[in-house]
Amino acid sequence: MVETALLHLVNSYIVLHGMSEPIWYRMYTKCQLGTFKKLGIDMETTPPSLQDQEKTPANCPSRFLLNLIADKWSVLILAVLCDKPQRFNAIKRRLEGITQKALTQSLRRLERNGIVDRRVITSSPIAVEYWVTPLGRTLKEPFQALHAWTFAYLSEVEKARLEFDRRTKSIED
Repeated sequence: MVETALLHLVNSYIVLHGMSEPIWYRMYTKCQLGTFKKLGIDMETTPPSLQDQEKTPANCPSRFLLNLIADKWSVLILAVLCDKPQRFNAIKRRLEGITQKALTQSLRRLERNGIVDRRVITSSPIAVEYWVTPLGRTLKEPFQALHAWTFAYLSEVEKARLEFDRRTKSIED
């Protein structure tokens, strides 16, 4: 499901940006996650599972996209922006613990990759407003599935964590 959503994200990016031969096209072919017919949008989007591969190459586009959307703050930033556009300081107030530098870097990375957009508001004082783009909205379904998974399996994760701590403590003693 997540692999399909990521492929949809990539395909949407191609269509939205009218790309003729993006660099990830060559990387995608190199890491053999599927085949593309040079932008006939007649693409095979059935990559093999990671278990079918010996390793995932460093230049694989799925790694690039996962690094983009699965870093420490991106998912939380997108959750803040999902309902309505927000100003920089409003985002910062909603994300306890994020520094101004980390928020700025994450927003720039998301904007550069078409996931969020921004608008400078020329009032006094000048403000910047951010919102999720249509491409960014394609992440809603996989993020909702991940969020639901956290609630469904929280108790099992806690049990596993306690069991691990118990085992490692007995080894240390």
